[in-house]
Amino acid sequence: MGFSPLIEQLIESLRCLPGVGQKTAQRMAFHLINNDKTGAGQLAEVMQKAIEQIDHCTVCRNLCEHEICDYCASPSRDDAILCIVESPADVLIVDKATQFKGKYFVLMGHLSPLDGVGPEELGLAMLGQRFDNKLIKEVILATNPTVEGEATAHYISEMAAKRKIKATRLAHGVPLGGELEYIDGNTLSHAFSDRREIL
Repeated sequence: MGFSPLIEQLIESLRCLPGVGQKTAQRMAFHLINNDKTGAGQLAEVMQKAIEQIDHCTVCRNLCEHEICDYCASPSRDDAILCIVESPADVLIVDKATQFKGKYFVLMGHLSPLDGVGPEELGLAMLGQRFDNKLIKEVILATNPTVEGEATAHYISEMAAKRKIKATRLAHGVPLGGELEYIDGNTLSHAFSDRREIL
């Protein structure tokens, strides 16, 4: 005999979160139901609002509540320098750990032909249009230092080179095979300061 169908459904729903397996999902579900119904209600309410109101910025593809995110709308940020990252989480990490005051472009992934992720899925046509507007003088390729991240950075550096835009890559110090989300602020700050030109 198992749990009620509703509890089973809650457990299965929690398993969609990264790193959450069956046991962790069960613990979370029972905690929310037994110990924190108020918190569970707030979580459900905020999740619903986020699902309904958060979308991608029409300029950089970051997550935001408006058509254009605060980074793109800010007149104090430098239009001439564009930092290209794989995810919205990377935008927050770079912005907190560095002195970067340029604009961003979020790929929402990396090139991975075996998984069906090509230039179109990463919005590279949209990125090319931003390159063509002649405002951008440098792109900082802050993709993860994985095989896929390196391939993505190389592809974008070639796009930039065709338009005579300087392309730089974060200096190593960020470990190969690592992800920005798990790197401490000092390491990322040094890597950002020591970025190098590609091509």
